Amino acid sequence: MYRHIVNRPENAADEALEGLALTHPGVVSYDRDAGIVRRARPAREKVGLVSGGGSGHEPLHAGFVGTGMLDVAVPGALFASPTALQVHTGTVAADSGRGVVQIVKNYTGDVLNFRIAGELAQDDAIETEVVLVDDDLATGGGDEGGPGRRGTAAVLAVEKICGAAAEAGAGLAEVAALGRRVAGNARTLGLALRACTHPGQDEPAFALPEGEIELGVGIHGERGTGRIPYADADTLVTRLVDPLVADLALKRGAGVIAVVNGLGSTGPLELSIAARALHHRLNGLGITVARSLAGSYVTSLDMHGVSVTLLPADPDLLPLWDAPVRTPALTW
Repeated sequence: MYRHIVNRPENAADEALEGLALTHPGVVSYDRDAGIVRRARPAREKVGLVSGGGSGHEPLHAGFVGTGMLDVAVPGALFASPTALQVHTGTVAADSGRGVVQIVKNYTGDVLNFRIAGELAQDDAIETEVVLVDDDLATGGGDEGGPGRRGTAAVLAVEKICGAAAEAGAGLAEVAALGRRVAGNARTLGLALRACTHPGQDEPAFALPEGEIELGVGIHGERGTGRIPYADADTLVTRLVDPLVADLALKRGAGVIAVVNGLGSTGPLELSIAARALHHRLNGLGITVARSLAGSYVTSLDMHGVSVTLLPADPDLLPLWDAPVRTPALTW
């Protein structure tokens, strides 16, 4: 039997959010009735930032609420979109009179419910802008008119950079345009050595034959786009980095912001080895890693895997990346 540290599986998300707020009382608070996580001390006189989506991706999004990032996070049930009413409540809570940027990963339920919430906010005289994050390289090139690329770990960069701009006093249109630019220029690709298992279930989302890994996985337990042989860390990271470099058309002399992201049960030792491989590979291609992170930020429950996100390090983005941030999951 596969085991998790839970009480009742159906209460896992709610109890985790309560635990987050109890652990970081000076940073966030959890409103169980409204279904939102907000700053413990709401900001004033700034553009608000709200994001959300299904639980199971912790620390995303609730872990990124705080000074320099989100004002409100709206968590749904495990791998399920929050309701439009929840998102509307979160949007109202994020507003301090200068409008709200809604940061939305590209999944059908999230997009629909954030759109409805934006329409409801207009009835409350709250101006909103939507930033759609669709960075997953594995789902690019789909059928015309389809949903497009999934939103994955680049949402971290969007929330950080938009959060810094909003904290510095940028206006609604400026923050939204910056977020769209970051989302449009970032790409992510991931792989899994083992699929995730939902709390209360005994079987993983998919099975992998001995000696194979899943390439191009999503963050909701989705299968990837293909399977490749298991290999050493340098080889696996190269399989992630090279397609990203090609898609972004990065040339020698370019600089990037790079995120090595654990998908749930990938330990710090493994992530540091993956980060080493990423730095060596990019340096070998003549690409400078201007800024980097390695850790578990956008997970898929307990999936054993890693994703790499690359974002061209435009000079005006680096001060926003470096700007102070204080959240449960990210602080500098």
